[in-house]
Amino acid sequence: TADHISSEEAAALLKTAQQEMAADFMEFVPGVSYRNLLLFRGDKQRAPFTHETRATPPHDLTDKSVADDFPRGPGSDLLNDLMSRSVGWFADHEVNQRRRAAGKLPATNVWLWGLGRTPSLTSFHELHGKTGKMITAVDLLRGLAALIGWDRIEVPGATGYTNTDYAAKGRYAIDALDSTDIICVHVEATDEASHEGDAAAKIAALEAIDEKIVAPLHAALRARGDYRILVSPDHPTPIHLKTHSHGFVPFAIAGAGVSPDSSQTYDEAAAASSGLSFPEGWQLMNYFLKV
Repeated sequence: TADHISSEEAAALLKTAQQEMAADFMEFVPGVSYRNLLLFRGDKQRAPFTHETRATPPHDLTDKSVADDFPRGPGSDLLNDLMSRSVGWFADHEVNQRRRAAGKLPATNVWLWGLGRTPSLTSFHELHGKTGKMITAVDLLRGLAALIGWDRIEVPGATGYTNTDYAAKGRYAIDALDSTDIICVHVEATDEASHEGDAAAKIAALEAIDEKIVAPLHAALRARGDYRILVSPDHPTPIHLKTHSHGFVPFAIAGAGVSPDSSQTYDEAAAASSGLSFPEGWQLMNYFLKV
């Protein structure tokens, strides 16, 4: 994450990378902080990648050697060459000079992972007859929203990190209730704290989500009459692993027509022992809308 580099610094580095790369069929697209995109324009040069091309997520390599985890498979030579060249582009870049002078970690190179083609999805309205809006600071969720036809709400102070403005996310969600059927508020802070192995930061993020997003949003929904609210993580990120893992995650649903079950806690243990579970994540939305 280059010490959670700012979006402005990342954009400046990628501008230099784009100039040095000198390839019109590839384009760096700045995102948020360390999360950015490299677009490969297949209409200008046939993409050399296939479903067998592999690249390792950097959050799987915390405190580990990366020597055996560079891109591999069809087209990987192109990716590895670009990653190697970026070391020289960034080494004495003015962004890194300022970061070192300020005692911050430099951005040492580009790390490419998460390869895929632009998908085509059926719109959410076509599937469920409902409109939706997304609040997030993470481009992955912005992209999902765009693919299913949801509007994106930009919230000032939303950073995709533990210093995000939780209260602002809650306020903007409440303000959007009268203009859409569903509002999704995504918060990345707990995941980031887990990747860093910081239990205290994760607890603080959970408490902030509960106090500044879930509680006021729930109160606003109840005041409007019939409603539904769903609270759930998207995947486990255990502190001791510092990366994602598999398994059931808890969810809580409240509102009109919802009856309580026997669960007394909201955690992975309760999710694993519950008689109500969904092997495929998309099934939860069907249940949420129709229960």
